[in-house]
Amino acid sequence: FDDVKSQLMSLAKQDPASKAERALIGGKTYFSYAQIHEAVSGAAPAILEWKPDVIVAIGGGGFIPARMLRTEVKIPILAVSLELYDDATMTANVKVVKKQWFDETSGVGKLVRGRRVLVVDEVDDTRATLQYCVEELLETNVPAEIATFCVFNKLKPKKGVLSPDVKMFVGAEIADNWSCFPWDAAAYGNDIREHERLARVCAGEEDLSR
Repeated sequence: FDDVKSQLMSLAKQDPASKAERALIGGKTYFSYAQIHEAVSGAAPAILEWKPDVIVAIGGGGFIPARMLRTEVKIPILAVSLELYDDATMTANVKVVKKQWFDETSGVGKLVRGRRVLVVDEVDDTRATLQYCVEELLETNVPAEIATFCVFNKLKPKKGVLSPDVKMFVGAEIADNWSCFPWDAAAYGNDIREHERLARVCAGEEDLSR
């Protein structure tokens, strides 16, 4: 706590002009629900123009952004569970692990085959998860077209590759730093109010004097 407090004190003394880029706290940058919602809403008009039929949300990080987006694009959501990062070690697995897929024989699952599918995740980091999900959809469920939407795209070289036919939507570009999202607040030892405060500090929206 003392280390974090000292870093926050340092951030608070920065010139306001230096806050155009997100600050780091303990080598991490924090994002608030409001900041994520703004990025999702900013991408919604372009996504609506693409006219998706159904969202496939990659869990766990894509679930909440997909729900935010659904309010604006008004289409149903399917969930899949893929794991690239190990929550216990906070490191990347050697390959993407498929934990759960949807049943296309009933309900919303019928909206995938031969339709326009939007894959949603919280961040495009290495692109490995997106590549796995898109390829699995094409092989297993055969949609007519696929696009992807990530709330954030990390500006870094990618390991995964997507076909040029796959349209990519992004809410915002971010630096290649460890990103902390509000649904994971407890994993970093914070309650949600402290997490949201740290996110506002990282964005230069608040300092310790407020």
